[in-house]
Amino acid sequence: MAAFPFEIAATEGAARTGVLKTPRGDIRTPAFMPVGTAGTVKALTVDQVKSAGADIILGNTYHLMLRPGPERMTARGGLHNFMGWRGPILTDSGGFQVMSLSKIRKLNEQAVTFQSHIDGSRHILTPERSIEIQADAIGSDIVMQLDECVAWPAEEPVAAEAMRLSARWAARCKTAFGTRDTQALFGIQQGSTIEHLRKESSDRLTEIGFDGYALGGLAVGEGHAAMCEVLDYATGFLPADRPRYLMGVGKPIDLVEGVARGVDMFDCVMPTRSGRHGQAWTWDGPLNLTAARFADDDEPLDETSDCPASRDYSKAYLHHLFKAEEILGQVLLSWHNIAFYQTLMAAMRAAIAEGRFEAFRRDFRARQPGA
Repeated sequence: MAAFPFEIAATEGAARTGVLKTPRGDIRTPAFMPVGTAGTVKALTVDQVKSAGADIILGNTYHLMLRPGPERMTARGGLHNFMGWRGPILTDSGGFQVMSLSKIRKLNEQAVTFQSHIDGSRHILTPERSIEIQADAIGSDIVMQLDECVAWPAEEPVAAEAMRLSARWAARCKTAFGTRDTQALFGIQQGSTIEHLRKESSDRLTEIGFDGYALGGLAVGEGHAAMCEVLDYATGFLPADRPRYLMGVGKPIDLVEGVARGVDMFDCVMPTRSGRHGQAWTWDGPLNLTAARFADDDEPLDETSDCPASRDYSKAYLHHLFKAEEILGQVLLSWHNIAFYQTLMAAMRAAIAEGRFEAFRRDFRARQPGA
């Protein structure tokens, strides 16, 4: 029996809305998880993140194990206590970051050995150690298995070898995790863009048994169309009664198309990264607030929004803040973007519940430039 009840309230096609119930609070699905890589959603306070509508945030095992380190995390009662976030936290296992460090890491059956990008120090990460850091030191509510994520494009033998290693590591993670009533463990489907490898991965993970299942190895350069082609079949390989999490995705149109294909959870650095560089996401696509055309635009980003950053500041003022290189501009646009993503998820939940998701999807796509 899964640690966290997952109640699906309504469906329309493959899209579904429901609630994942955790001891630290309910996660309304489809859900977008703001990324708090190093114990902070960049430029925002936890109160701003919560007020924007987020039920859960994501922390990064690789970055937190390097700084402040597992021992300091443990001494301070875990990440919830350390950063003041009282809701659920999901941590990724570090596998994606290790992939990006391919020039300074070595991988074998037992572990991955890598050098810190901060000071060059040497670290060994086994599946068991990943679970220990996430579940015990950080205190994650949702723990991810350690996996090997291959870059794209990947030749089939390379993708197959990484997928099967990830499956063996998944079994080791399950053993290390044991039985916990207040934490959940998710397995990660791999297999690049190769259908039969995704199917084999799913079969192996399902046999082991997890509280939820993620789709990994996407949003690594394959593009929106290719990602959607994979999701057309890959979500259906995973158990329908457990949450499905698409890792590292993405732009608003990616979220809508992912939900249409049965995805329940998402995370991405996109909203805060865009915000720090002057880009605001809106119902009509992204706006570059540094552009000269906004210098005298007295309209807010969204006068109907509950978010002060979206409602109470003109585009002209936001333009000025970025031109003047004032930090407040980064704060306000990051806050606006996080709030917009949460509003988008709420709108999709309502559309599914009311049986009008396909109409919502068509309308949203029609408003997105280049979609």
